[in-house]
Amino acid sequence: MTDVTIYTDGACKGNPGPGGWGALLRAGRAEKELWGGEPLTTNNRMELTAVIEALAALKRPCRVHLYLDSEYVRKGITEWLPAWKARGWKTAGRKPVKNEDLWRRLDELVHARGHEIHWHWVRGHSGDAGNERADALANRGVPVR
Repeated sequence: MTDVTIYTDGACKGNPGPGGWGALLRAGRAEKELWGGEPLTTNNRMELTAVIEALAALKRPCRVHLYLDSEYVRKGITEWLPAWKARGWKTAGRKPVKNEDLWRRLDELVHARGHEIHWHWVRGHSGDAGNERADALANRGVPVR
Protein backbone atom coordinates (compact mmCIF):
# COMPACT_ATOMS: atom_id res chain seq x y z
CA MET A 1 0.00 0.00 0.00
CA THR A 2 1.14 3.51 -0.79
CA ASP A 3 1.50 5.81 2.22
CA VAL A 4 -0.37 9.08 1.72
CA THR A 5 -0.63 12.07 4.04
CA ILE A 6 -3.68 14.27 3.54
CA TYR A 7 -4.56 17.62 5.09
CA THR A 8 -8.09 18.95 4.56
CA ASP A 9 -10.01 22.06 5.51
CA GLY A 10 -13.23 23.90 4.78
CA ALA A 11 -14.04 27.60 4.82
CA CYS A 12 -17.25 29.58 4.72
CA LYS A 13 -17.85 33.32 4.48
CA GLY A 14 -21.05 33.41 6.46
CA ASN A 15 -22.64 30.19 7.62
CA PRO A 16 -24.48 29.64 5.37
CA GLY A 17 -22.71 31.59 2.67
CA PRO A 18 -20.13 31.11 -0.07
CA GLY A 19 -17.72 28.37 0.93
CA GLY A 20 -14.64 26.53 -0.18
CA TRP A 21 -12.78 23.33 0.53
CA GLY A 22 -9.12 22.44 0.16
CA ALA A 23 -6.94 19.37 0.37
CA LEU A 24 -3.20 18.75 0.28
CA LEU A 25 -2.12 15.21 -0.61
CA ARG A 26 1.46 13.97 -0.18
CA ALA A 27 2.91 10.62 -1.24
CA GLY A 28 6.69 10.50 -0.94
CA ARG A 29 7.97 13.62 -2.70
CA ALA A 30 4.82 14.08 -4.78
CA GLU A 31 2.24 16.66 -3.76
CA LYS A 32 -1.19 17.45 -5.13
CA GLU A 33 -3.40 20.39 -4.21
CA LEU A 34 -7.18 20.28 -4.65
CA TRP A 35 -9.76 22.98 -4.02
CA GLY A 36 -13.27 24.02 -4.98
CA GLY A 37 -16.31 25.74 -3.61
CA GLU A 38 -20.01 26.48 -3.70
CA PRO A 39 -21.91 29.79 -3.75
CA LEU A 40 -24.25 28.87 -0.86
CA THR A 41 -23.16 26.24 1.64
CA THR A 42 -22.08 25.69 5.24
CA ASN A 43 -18.73 25.21 6.91
CA ASN A 44 -19.57 21.62 7.86
CA ARG A 45 -20.46 20.77 4.24
CA MET A 46 -17.14 22.18 3.08
CA GLU A 47 -15.20 20.26 5.75
CA LEU A 48 -16.90 17.03 4.60
CA THR A 49 -16.40 17.84 0.92
CA ALA A 50 -12.67 18.40 1.43
CA VAL A 51 -12.24 14.90 2.87
CA ILE A 52 -14.49 13.35 0.20
CA GLU A 53 -12.62 14.99 -2.67
CA ALA A 54 -9.23 14.02 -1.22
CA LEU A 55 -10.18 10.37 -0.79
CA ALA A 56 -11.89 10.27 -4.20
CA ALA A 57 -8.61 11.44 -5.78
CA LEU A 58 -6.82 8.27 -4.63
CA LYS A 59 -6.57 5.79 -7.52
CA ARG A 60 -5.87 2.64 -5.49
CA PRO A 61 -6.09 1.49 -1.86
CA CYS A 62 -3.69 3.50 0.31
CA ARG A 63 -2.53 3.78 3.89
CA VAL A 64 -3.77 7.29 4.70
CA HIS A 65 -2.87 9.63 7.52
CA LEU A 66 -5.63 12.22 7.30
CA TYR A 67 -5.24 15.47 9.25
CA LEU A 68 -8.24 17.75 9.76
CA ASP A 69 -9.32 20.46 12.16
CA SER A 70 -13.00 19.45 12.12
CA GLU A 71 -14.16 17.46 15.13
CA TYR A 72 -17.55 17.24 13.38
CA VAL A 73 -16.02 15.18 10.56
CA ARG A 74 -13.58 13.18 12.70
CA LYS A 75 -16.14 12.21 15.33
CA GLY A 76 -18.85 11.71 12.73
CA ILE A 77 -16.86 9.14 10.77
CA THR A 78 -15.15 7.43 13.73
CA GLU A 79 -17.92 7.50 16.38
CA TRP A 80 -21.38 8.61 15.26
CA LEU A 81 -21.82 7.02 11.82
CA PRO A 82 -22.60 3.42 12.89
CA ALA A 83 -25.41 4.60 15.19
CA TRP A 84 -26.82 6.93 12.52
CA LYS A 85 -26.96 4.06 10.06
CA ALA A 86 -28.51 1.70 12.61
CA ARG A 87 -31.25 4.27 13.29
CA GLY A 88 -31.97 4.80 9.58
CA TRP A 89 -29.90 8.00 9.32
CA LYS A 90 -31.46 9.58 12.39
CA THR A 91 -29.69 11.23 15.31
CA ALA A 92 -30.08 10.07 18.92
CA GLY A 93 -32.86 12.68 19.12
CA ARG A 94 -34.63 11.00 16.15
CA LYS A 95 -33.97 13.95 13.84
CA PRO A 96 -32.58 13.48 10.32
CA VAL A 97 -28.79 13.52 10.15
CA LYS A 98 -27.63 16.81 8.64
CA ASN A 99 -25.58 16.46 5.46
CA GLU A 100 -26.70 12.86 5.02
CA ASP A 101 -25.80 12.93 1.32
CA LEU A 102 -22.18 13.76 2.12
CA TRP A 103 -21.96 11.33 5.03
CA ARG A 104 -23.19 8.52 2.77
CA ARG A 105 -20.55 9.40 0.15
CA LEU A 106 -17.80 9.59 2.76
CA ASP A 107 -18.90 6.27 4.27
CA GLU A 108 -18.64 4.64 0.84
CA LEU A 109 -15.18 6.09 0.18
CA VAL A 110 -13.88 5.06 3.60
CA HIS A 111 -15.30 1.54 3.67
CA ALA A 112 -15.55 0.38 0.06
CA ARG A 113 -12.22 1.50 -1.39
CA GLY A 114 -9.88 -0.60 0.77
CA HIS A 115 -8.03 2.32 2.35
CA GLU A 116 -6.46 2.06 5.78
CA ILE A 117 -7.27 5.48 7.23
CA HIS A 118 -5.83 6.98 10.38
CA TRP A 119 -7.75 10.10 11.46
CA HIS A 120 -5.80 12.88 13.17
CA TRP A 121 -7.33 16.05 14.61
CA VAL A 122 -5.17 19.19 14.55
CA ARG A 123 -5.99 22.57 16.05
CA GLY A 124 -6.88 24.99 13.26
CA HIS A 125 -4.87 28.18 12.80
CA SER A 126 -2.18 27.00 15.18
CA GLY A 127 0.81 26.95 12.86
CA ASP A 128 0.62 23.36 11.54
CA ALA A 129 2.07 23.82 8.03
CA GLY A 130 -0.15 21.21 6.36
CA ASN A 131 -3.31 22.57 7.97
CA GLU A 132 -2.37 26.13 7.04
CA ARG A 133 -1.93 25.09 3.39
CA ALA A 134 -5.26 23.26 3.39
CA ASP A 135 -6.86 26.39 4.88
CA ALA A 136 -5.34 28.56 2.14
CA LEU A 137 -6.64 26.15 -0.52
CA ALA A 138 -10.12 26.18 1.04
CA ASN A 139 -10.13 29.98 0.95
CA ARG A 140 -8.94 29.88 -2.67
CA GLY A 141 -12.01 27.77 -3.45
CA VAL A 142 -14.54 30.24 -2.02
CA PRO A 143 -16.49 31.76 -4.94
CA VAL A 144 -16.21 35.53 -5.23
CA ARG A 145 -19.54 37.27 -4.83
